[in-house]
Amino acid sequence: MSQNELDSKLDEFIQRLRTIEGEIQLLNEDKKELFDEYKDVFEPKVIREAVRAVKVRMKLGDSVAQLDQIIDKLKDKLTV
Repeated sequence: MSQNELDSKLDEFIQRLRTIEGEIQLLNEDKKELFDEYKDVFEPKVIREAVRAVKVRMKLGDSVAQLDQIIDKLKDKLTV
């Protein structure tokens, strides 16, 4: 590939990356607005933590039972 072709491909890559990063930023702003919209219904830190917990559980799949066992034991040991 010639230098001109490489430069062209790099420019194309940079443009696509900027477009994607711009879209991600817009989506993050939409997400923030969504949480703000429901802050009178749900406490923001609670709903954020609930969403995070569900994502973790989904990622763990069949290991959720083990997670629950560990959490139960930790609650017993860490409760003051």
